[in-house]
Amino acid sequence: MLYLAIDQHRKQLTVNIRDEKGDVVLKRQVSTQWERVRKFFDDLLDRSVPEEGFVAILEVCGFNHWLIKMLREYDCRDIVLVQPTTRSKKKTDRRDANSLGNLLWVNRSRLLAGQNVHGLRRVVIPGHEDEENRQLTALRKRMGAVRTRTVNKVHHILLKHNLHQECPTKDIKGKKARRWLAELPLDEIGRMEMDLLLAQWELWDTQLAALEKKLKQRQVADKKAAIVATMPGAGAYSSLALSSRIGSIDRFPRPSSLANYWGLTPGCRNSGDANDRLGSITKEGSPMARFILGQMVLHVLRRDASMKAWYKRIKHRRGSKIARVAVMRRLATVLWHMLKHEEPYAFGGPPKSRLGKAA
Repeated sequence: MLYLAIDQHRKQLTVNIRDEKGDVVLKRQVSTQWERVRKFFDDLLDRSVPEEGFVAILEVCGFNHWLIKMLREYDCRDIVLVQPTTRSKKKTDRRDANSLGNLLWVNRSRLLAGQNVHGLRRVVIPGHEDEENRQLTALRKRMGAVRTRTVNKVHHILLKHNLHQECPTKDIKGKKARRWLAELPLDEIGRMEMDLLLAQWELWDTQLAALEKKLKQRQVADKKAAIVATMPGAGAYSSLALSSRIGSIDRFPRPSSLANYWGLTPGCRNSGDANDRLGSITKEGSPMARFILGQMVLHVLRRDASMKAWYKRIKHRRGSKIARVAVMRRLATVLWHMLKHEEPYAFGGPPKSRLGKAA
């Protein structure tokens, strides 16, 4: 077996190859131009045939997609995608590739068996459907943020000229308010900016409507998303975003595993006699999942009296911010049970059928 470590960058790949004994047999840089990178993998494939194939390790980044696809085309036996946790004070691409290669070779038995390695955060490569759903929901979040910035700029123009009081409606997002904004008398530059912002606003609305339509189509076809959608406040966008970032629920052995995976559990710095030093949440894992759960908290507290009562008890002791995070963590636990047992959200606590089985 050959062990390939890749430090990926935009213009080149820094590679480090070890044999079964752990000796480095090749270290070089490969251009990401298609003809050169394909030539490297052709040579690697020929070299790996007598060695019974090769496995690869690389760090996660925003443009891993093409490289992972190519590794699969060249029959890579396993791809280990890891999340970097610390930054070396003596960092070079060759040192990074060598460290990755050493990490892969030393822990080869556990990594190839799919077992956890202490201190290593392995990223599970999503399937094709989940990958597309992640891309679609991330696009929806970005488009929503762009529209919000455009609306805020419109608000700024009104504040600049003290014209908010003249708006015919309470909010400027309605059709009547939009017509008023289009006819509002302003100076030449202000009118030009307002017209550009209104045109952008209309464009964002059109694009978001197309995204929402696609999200609903994909959410209907996704069994996990349909279960998540039974939670208060979980529409097509929210349910698809969460389900695609969970993947297979079987890889989470306990209810608390999902909350820990999304970085909703407190960190700790225990040492010696100080064994109760809990800090803020780790914020590891998907920021999108934490964002969606944070938005859903308000809907859950409005509709679930049991959850609201629990929230109020924590709020009285620790404050509203900690209480909201606690609700987010509990929602992650509830999600685990819903997907594990394939059951809808139960208001007021776990369903009686599961309580009866536990008894």
